Amino acid sequence: MPQCNSVTPAELTMVTGAPANGGSCVARHEGRVVFVRYALPGERVRVRVTADRGSYWHAEAIEVLEPSPDRVAPLCPIAGVDGAGCCDLAFADPQAARAIKAQVVANQLARLGGYHWCGDIEPLGAPTGWRTRIRLDVGSDGRAGFHRYHSDELVTDLRCGQLPPGMTAGLDSAAWPPAAHLHVAVGDDGQRHVVRTAKQGRKTVATVIEGGAQALQRVGPRSWRVPVTAFWQPHRDAARVYSNLVRDWAQPAAGMIAWDLYGGAGLFAAVLAEAVGETGRVLSVDTSPVASRAARAALADLPQAQVLTDSVRRVLAAQTDAADVAVLDPPRSGAARAVIDLVVTAGVRRLIHFGCEAATFARDIGLYRGHGYAVEDIRVFDAFPLTHHVECVALLTRPR
Repeated sequence: MPQCNSVTPAELTMVTGAPANGGSCVARHEGRVVFVRYALPGERVRVRVTADRGSYWHAEAIEVLEPSPDRVAPLCPIAGVDGAGCCDLAFADPQAARAIKAQVVANQLARLGGYHWCGDIEPLGAPTGWRTRIRLDVGSDGRAGFHRYHSDELVTDLRCGQLPPGMTAGLDSAAWPPAAHLHVAVGDDGQRHVVRTAKQGRKTVATVIEGGAQALQRVGPRSWRVPVTAFWQPHRDAARVYSNLVRDWAQPAAGMIAWDLYGGAGLFAAVLAEAVGETGRVLSVDTSPVASRAARAALADLPQAQVLTDSVRRVLAAQTDAADVAVLDPPRSGAARAVIDLVVTAGVRRLIHFGCEAATFARDIGLYRGHGYAVEDIRVFDAFPLTHHVECVALLTRPR
């Protein structure tokens, strides 16, 4: 429901301007900034104001009066106003969507990182059917669905444009326990796995509905058995592309010490450990016990790789040996000052930093630059097509 005060108009007609971080376009009404979702730059739209934040409003386009030439028929049948919150750029031509995302990343890097970037967003493949893992929530009626944008309400039509054919087949017809979650993963062998999790008292109980509790994931010759409930790169091509990039940028060599921070199932630790050999050492750190177990199993043939289940901040504070190279792939909130300060204090001179949120990525780049690191390269991938999200990767070095 709109959170508007008595003087906020319910609906407006306006022309949208530049894209903003988070999937909206900036518009103005009598000098006030309005962030409009489901619109493209330069469109004349009728909007519904959804929230009054004092100095600015949030709104959503409910009618497009003068469309952008980049607007297309939605590539996701369940997204949009009053639909699911899954694909907030499903109505944009994919090439135009990448250009919009590039503009947002450049703006965030300039504002928050003090860094000028003018690159392109690189596609990873087709804009639809790319996702390998999802989580569905179950409503009080026992039906599984996707959440509406910023809402507890569910859309029980499961035909999201991100999903490959058959990924949710049959899941919309079953009566599931209310408040349960359905985790679905399609492994690199094509096998579908469905795991239901539900609270029983203070415990979360997982039940395998189809397939197994783990999905097979492959990158090059190495295989992982990753729990269906754990994190793995959601785009089917991302793990391979990112692994190759880490190998190229890290320049790992025999005898080096490398850190894989926020290492998850050990995707990057594998690349680093294979390169540094038994005379080197790789430390992979993640807070998830489930991910750490998958990493230990996948890296069992690499004795130079050590996997710790702990916070990155606590592990770094206890380190006495500096790494030659560090890879950081933090959650959406970024690494932030405390962790970056510890990396800097440890004297790491070559860094690869991932970020799936443009603003926190840009902020972290600014923190590194404040410590004297130089940005050698930045690449940005369209790892979440049909959405405003991107995956940013930076190579940073610090002179001796």
